[in-house]
Amino acid sequence: MKKTLLLFIIAVFAAIAVACGSDSGKEEKTEPASTTTEEKSSGDAQKEESKNEEVTVKHQLGETKVKKNPEKVIVFDFGTLDSLDKLGVEVLGIPKKNIPSYLSKYEDDKYENIGGLKEPDFEKIHELQPDLIIISGRQSDSYDEFTKIAPTIYMGVDTTNYMESFQENVNTLAEIFEKEDAAKEELAKIDDAVKELNDKASASDKKALVILANDGKVSAYGSQSRFGIIHDVFGLKQADENIEATTHGQSISFEYIVEKDPDYLFVIDRGAVVGGESSAKQVVENELVSNTKAVKEGNVIYLDPGYWYLSGGGLESVNAMIKEVSDAFQ
Repeated sequence: MKKTLLLFIIAVFAAIAVACGSDSGKEEKTEPASTTTEEKSSGDAQKEESKNEEVTVKHQLGETKVKKNPEKVIVFDFGTLDSLDKLGVEVLGIPKKNIPSYLSKYEDDKYENIGGLKEPDFEKIHELQPDLIIISGRQSDSYDEFTKIAPTIYMGVDTTNYMESFQENVNTLAEIFEKEDAAKEELAKIDDAVKELNDKASASDKKALVILANDGKVSAYGSQSRFGIIHDVFGLKQADENIEATTHGQSISFEYIVEKDPDYLFVIDRGAVVGGESSAKQVVENELVSNTKAVKEGNVIYLDPGYWYLSGGGLESVNAMIKEVSDAFQ
């Protein structure tokens, strides 16, 4: 009898011990799951809060409130597209005609075609219901029409204050899309490259002339003009300090080029990117111009019109522009 009672008591204590162990195991497994759920909720809340934040962008055409990290972005300015690409930001639509070759990935069908640079397809843009539209000079006359569809910001580069304007545009994009660290790193590299080129150019007495060739016609660009960055930022001296600063340049003759006799002649071939009939080389390197120092010394430099004419003011294009001039200038 005593033996039976003893066995019964031992069995009861064993059962209690097993039950306690089982409950303890359940508690240990439950706690991490509960913590993970809390962390996930906190992370979601932070993302939602960031999504609802707004950035007030002051630009040439007005002041626009933009939600951070907009998902559906339409871009008309190739320089801005260039910077967004460098920062790893996707876009929804672009004008697909005359896309610079180095941005050819955007010819893919996954990117919507939103019309031409000067002829936006407003019906298509309405249909896409974008969260943000980014424009520049060629679309500025249609700004009010764009604002009826979605928040619209102007991001053209001010050529009279090129680098500050360019940097401000990049920093604005970085703030909107929360890419501040990446933008800071890229801008620092460009600053270093500009300083190196400017130091070299400033120490030289060589003079340069920048021209745009367009199917037999030639225009010159000087300080504070569309391509004035060569003089104002890179530091190359001008062969003519009295060139009229206009968007379309000062119309010149080949006799003018001979008269100014530049040490360096930088040529941008507009026809190469808009379907012109003649090449800049055919136009520029004629019998008259062959008498200049630039031609005799092999210093006629054909700049990439994709960077210079179509998409200036982007992180990649500005970097490439610096390199082209730096490689040519001795």
